[in-house]
Amino acid sequence: MTEEKQRLEQQLWNIANTLRGKMDADDFRDYILGFIFYKYLSKKMDLYANAILKPDGLSYDDIDEESSQGQEYLEAIKAEALEALGYFLKPSELFSRLAKRGNAEGKSKFILDDLSKVLVNIEQSTMGSESEEEFGNLFEDLDLTSSKLGKSENAKNELIVKVMAHLDEIDFNIEDSESDMLGDAYEYLIGKFASGAGKKAGEFYTPQQVSKVLASIVTTGKEKLKSVYDPTCGSGSLLLRVAKEVKEVNKFYGQEMNPTTFNLCRMNMIMHDVHYRRFDIKNENTLEQPQHIDDRFEAIVANPPFSANWSASNLFMSDDRFASYGKLAPSSKADFAFVQHMVHQLADDGTMACVLPHGVLFRGAAEGHIREYLIREKNYLDAVIGLPANIFYGTSIPTCILVLKKQRKDQDNVLFIDASQHFEKIKTQNYLREEDIAKLITTYRERTAEDKYSHVAQLEEIAENDYNLNIPRYVDTFEEEEPVDIQAVAQELKGLEKDMQSTDQSIADYCKELGIESPF
Repeated sequence: MTEEKQRLEQQLWNIANTLRGKMDADDFRDYILGFIFYKYLSKKMDLYANAILKPDGLSYDDIDEESSQGQEYLEAIKAEALEALGYFLKPSELFSRLAKRGNAEGKSKFILDDLSKVLVNIEQSTMGSESEEEFGNLFEDLDLTSSKLGKSENAKNELIVKVMAHLDEIDFNIEDSESDMLGDAYEYLIGKFASGAGKKAGEFYTPQQVSKVLASIVTTGKEKLKSVYDPTCGSGSLLLRVAKEVKEVNKFYGQEMNPTTFNLCRMNMIMHDVHYRRFDIKNENTLEQPQHIDDRFEAIVANPPFSANWSASNLFMSDDRFASYGKLAPSSKADFAFVQHMVHQLADDGTMACVLPHGVLFRGAAEGHIREYLIREKNYLDAVIGLPANIFYGTSIPTCILVLKKQRKDQDNVLFIDASQHFEKIKTQNYLREEDIAKLITTYRERTAEDKYSHVAQLEEIAENDYNLNIPRYVDTFEEEEPVDIQAVAQELKGLEKDMQSTDQSIADYCKELGIESPF
């Protein structure tokens, strides 16, 4: 399975690269992921319709869309497909039909107009149905009229036909309900695009090794989750990672401000076979316009934008998320505003784990006040974990993970873990290895203290430090240097002096032989 998965990932990446020379990374990401998604929807539709038609001895391909009997079949299949899949495609609208028509007899045929209509029809098929919100505007970033695809309509068509023909040759193996190979390959592509996206990468992707740490923390001691929430969900990679750590997640919730990334998240959910009734992703600014404010979640994971700006309006002093603290996070650093938001959304029996810049551990003023309130008044802080620098795309700063619970088992202490020196450097990026992740998670779950790695700090100790959480205050990583043998160093210097004198004499002898003046 691993070889097959790797082969699929490489095939998809190779096809993505057919677009690379035509446009920048963000654009060709949106096109290739959009086409893969369209093929996935087509294949799911074809399989579902064939299962319905099997008792009649028909296949979806056999239906004559123009005949009255064919239209009756399509109406019946549409009603069931909208319920089961959330969308509908006619046989003539399936990816393979268009791909073959576009490359008929080995020649590029014009299909752009038909393709545009199909993408619109997928969204329109959901109008008035329960899945309308989940499928609305999903393909709005797949602009087939863009000059980025080519200068002329024929040039655009030729490129799209080429991409679709290559994709049509790949078996997505969707029939295997036990395999999430395609979903993983989709995630792989998102990660590949993130690795080359610079600062923009943080807007839509959390590296898988960090996602695994967060997911493992919030699922500790649980096999099933009623709900998981990410207030800055990006492409949804964190939410989906949580699902890999438990047998079942009943429902996924998320909010994402960027419309393109919001679409990517919904596609990612569907590609991982998450039914449209099992996810609720919203497109709004989480701090300014929270969309799930009345919900409470069993698990919360997040990688909010580091030290982002927000309004910090005085109106928020009457907002239930912030009112009890007495102070708001500064307008130039929204880190604690996100923490307060997540704490408000956390269920009493829930766990939240979020990635933040190190500044949240020690900055004063309003942030220091909020930090002290969370620890002294609420006693919600469960663990502080230091991560290596340079593990996120687009920034090299060191980061930390804050773990908070409303009902803590260990109410008299906070666990500190310094994992900042446990990583592998590959080219210019640092990575948490499997053994690094395993050590971190085991230390968190067993709450063990280890010299130069972890420390269980009593609340009194934190109070004595004025609620400053800077990790070196709690985990001593100082390495004492070996004592220097002065006598040995002196003898070594004497030896070097003799060697230098011998070398000088050799140079002087050579100069004499050559009849030139010696420098010594």
